[in-house]
Amino acid sequence: MIKMHNTPRGNRLHIAIFGRRNAGKSSLINSLTNQDIAVVSNIAGTTTDPVYKSMEILPIGPVVIIDTAGIDDVGLLGELRVEKSKEVLKKADLVLLVIDAAEGITIYEQDLIKECQQRDLPVVTVINKIDQNSVTDNDLADYKNTLGTPVVAVSALTGQGVADLKISIIQNAPKSWDDQTIIGDLLQPGDTVVLVVPIDLAAPKGRLILPQVQTIRDILDHDAIAVVAKERELKQTIDNLVCKPKMVVTDSQAFLKADADTPPDVLLTSFSILFARYKGDLETLVDGAKAIESLKPGDKVLIAEACTHHRVEDDIGTVKIPRWMRQFVGGELQFDWVSGTKFPHNLAEYKLVVHCGGCMINRREMLARIMQVRQAGVPIVNYGVAIAHLHGILRRALSPFPHLAAMLD
Repeated sequence: MIKMHNTPRGNRLHIAIFGRRNAGKSSLINSLTNQDIAVVSNIAGTTTDPVYKSMEILPIGPVVIIDTAGIDDVGLLGELRVEKSKEVLKKADLVLLVIDAAEGITIYEQDLIKECQQRDLPVVTVINKIDQNSVTDNDLADYKNTLGTPVVAVSALTGQGVADLKISIIQNAPKSWDDQTIIGDLLQPGDTVVLVVPIDLAAPKGRLILPQVQTIRDILDHDAIAVVAKERELKQTIDNLVCKPKMVVTDSQAFLKADADTPPDVLLTSFSILFARYKGDLETLVDGAKAIESLKPGDKVLIAEACTHHRVEDDIGTVKIPRWMRQFVGGELQFDWVSGTKFPHNLAEYKLVVHCGGCMINRREMLARIMQVRQAGVPIVNYGVAIAHLHGILRRALSPFPHLAAMLD
């Protein structure tokens, strides 16, 4: 259950800890968090698979710490662990590269930094175990010049230097990781937004789903007014307002009803389209909608969801979208479904990828997914954009973004 006062994992700064075996990665996590949350051992290779922990680190705020296996792991299993660890780079906002002060720099650290640079992923190098091996200012300058990253010296055991590391994390975190808005930049203080929230089998009992809650919060954070109604009450809600709302935001499944009941001079969009911009690249996803036009019976379509959830009888991803697409194409399509963290290896076989809104993953991971699909030469669209296009109202649904609506000309 998502509580309104909890920061969702997808909105937390994702900090990945990399380093050779026994560099002190797990000890550093415990020192950063002031908790014994990571298993510490003198035996090399204690951490095997990546471990994710959501927490608060003062004064940084809400984060996800990702502990990984040693980048120098050996053997067939070791290579698989390293490969799995490096998949974390798709999800990370910042990398802490831990080096044992007694061991110095090797090809492992240099290769990892090169890979991070290719991904435009910031790295802070952490020289650990300075309680056992002294590190001078000249040593730190040499590390910085050789690696080309900020460098901080710490003792994960005693806590020395950890406060400086926290400052470096704040200074080097990507500027965009926490300054995205869902809807606030489209509003002025005092604007009214009507949110259309259907209550059906998919609606969790007693609460709203995460995108709805986050959108409400963003409206309030920007001193605007949020009015919530079910789709059947939308017209009455608008009629009862003294002034017309600036915008109507609907659940994608109620697009047609919302379109019919929203005055033409009121902006209309969906939660999913807002999240396509908030979490990913709306322009690429709108461009992907054009590929729906070229689908033919027999084509393969991949429907991807970033998380697993209980599917209801008329599920949006497994039932509704496939039904609407078959009707649009005028014949049968081959659908595959994937949920969780991985795409299939045969992406190039698909004519289109239809992705969920990505509310449970962070922006960096969503962008990595979009890049992976595009590198395979396949167009990608998300649920909200696809549904609007299939119902013939995509241009209206992009009314808050006229430059993107112009792409449809």
